[in-house]
Amino acid sequence: MPKRILTGTVTSNQNEQTVTVSVERRFRHPVLKKTIRKSKKYRAHDEKNTFNVGDQVRIQECAPKSKTKRWEVITAEA
Repeated sequence: MPKRILTGTVTSNQNEQTVTVSVERRFRHPVLKKTIRKSKKYRAHDEKNTFNVGDQVRIQECAPKSKTKRWEVITAEA
């Protein structure tokens, strides 16, 4: 089964080898027929501490690296 890949913005890089990525999704409300934005934060593994706050990145599912990290950064979006 393929691993999920999400695109989001780095919101925090204060921890060693970890970044917090905010991923936003949009969908139409089933009753109101209005477009709604929801965001969720993911902790992702950043091996070389290369990403800073505000960077657009792609994250991929991986085996658990710690209690909260189940994602890893694969590339920066241009």
